[in-house]
Amino acid sequence: MIKNYILGLLILPFFVFSQAGTESSILTINSTLTYQGFGEAMAHAGTAEYKIYYDNIDGVLDKPIFILDGFDPGDSRDITALFNAFNNAPTTDNIVEEVRNEGYDLIIVNFPTYISSTDNTTEIDGGADFIQRNAFSVIALLQLINGMTATSDENVIIGASMGGLIARYALRYMEQNTITHDTRLYISFDSPHQGANIPIGIQYLFNYMVNNPVAPLDAFQPGLDDLNSAAAKQMLVDHYLAHIDIGTDPIAQTGSNLPSGAPNFRDAFQTELDNMGFPQNVRNVAMINGSGTGTTSGSAGANVINHSFTTTPIAITINLNFAPAATQTNIAVSVSSILGNYSTNAESPTFTDGVDSAPGGTTNLSTLSDGSDPSLNEFVNNLNQTAYCFIPTVSSLAMSSTNNWNTLPDNSTPFDNTYIPDNNEEHVLVTNGNVAFALAEIREESLSSSDFNKSHTISLGLNPIENSMVLLNKSQQTQAQISIADITGKVVFQNTMELKKRTNIPLSLSSGLYLLDVETKTASFKTKLVVK
Repeated sequence: MIKNYILGLLILPFFVFSQAGTESSILTINSTLTYQGFGEAMAHAGTAEYKIYYDNIDGVLDKPIFILDGFDPGDSRDITALFNAFNNAPTTDNIVEEVRNEGYDLIIVNFPTYISSTDNTTEIDGGADFIQRNAFSVIALLQLINGMTATSDENVIIGASMGGLIARYALRYMEQNTITHDTRLYISFDSPHQGANIPIGIQYLFNYMVNNPVAPLDAFQPGLDDLNSAAAKQMLVDHYLAHIDIGTDPIAQTGSNLPSGAPNFRDAFQTELDNMGFPQNVRNVAMINGSGTGTTSGSAGANVINHSFTTTPIAITINLNFAPAATQTNIAVSVSSILGNYSTNAESPTFTDGVDSAPGGTTNLSTLSDGSDPSLNEFVNNLNQTAYCFIPTVSSLAMSSTNNWNTLPDNSTPFDNTYIPDNNEEHVLVTNGNVAFALAEIREESLSSSDFNKSHTISLGLNPIENSMVLLNKSQQTQAQISIADITGKVVFQNTMELKKRTNIPLSLSSGLYLLDVETKTASFKTKLVVK
């Protein structure tokens, strides 16, 4: 890695040296880049929180794996919850403990609700903020960590859901602006590279419940706020605001029934993302939760609920359906009561059935209720269809060959490797299959090229060291030239010697940070060496 050595020395005692298996406090970083989203009066710097979970071997921050959180309005899922989502998954291999036992350090990244450091006034909900601004926070964090790690090992970044878009944007932005990201592997975990979905009938219903002039229900306001967040408007392939003229009538459907994203948000973001493309100098892989065999999440046009409610202020009947089959139009949602009737329609284009029933990572409608509101409880308890497609398989694979949500995976995906289950799974569900895939990629087991084998035949047995250094050698070459330089570039150790599989080399060096260089005819190994 290319590092800022002076910064590294200043913060080395706090970050690099720690006890094995320990963790840092929750830390905050502000981006130096600012972003002004549509509708904002000024540009703001982003803020991210992060926590370092050191490895279980030597407690040295030297092999970072970043895990980025996804869409989380109101910051209901904090760093501990995100860590536990991976740590407590019912899988054969615990990915958190596996990587920490192998010397990797986890850095969990959260996007909290915060007051902008730009004007010290504006409140920003980071978990639902503009993807670009969150990406700028990640760029600042990468630069910080890259300036302090005690090794030449490059980063691994896992982006869960929206976190995958944030990571992709950050890495590619850094490449396009000649900012070193020192990242070798990017894992996209069920991320919406071509958009996400919430059934348009649900969106219309929430808007009606909040904005109808007769009997508004406050219980639906948080859900509507989530839909109106910047991130939701950037990602959702169909958004109710594309079909309603809020300035004229806050609930009446107008214009086309065909799917359309939020004005000024969806198309602008997707165009920018597509034009940027994927990171060029990293290995891009994807593990998804959507079916790769064409199994749908339901039936096009399926009835979600048709129920007469008794817990609402007035008796109402709600009929809600999935988007219909290709070329068809149906009722998205209808609400009837003694006060009148409300109805909206959904239409599917000629080339695809509605996205609600497509193969993909699913979300369950039962999560709409936390048990505290009787109206939401009654809604959940009378659902005929609970799961819907949230992240279509086509989207999570970033397939460019089709606009049909039901198309089977093909070679148009830009990823170097993919994990695709046969059946649809809950969105960002950690499973034995995707854990094994992620571990193989992190360990680089899937790479078998001569270049990979050549560059990974020599390693350090332990780092930091005290009075001796252990070199591990997997190659057939035994003659090696070894040199160690301090941070000024002065060579403090140099020797040519025969390497065994395990070679102990006595050293007498002052405490500090050094650069180790080992060269054989077939291998080259460079890393930072920490002397206690």
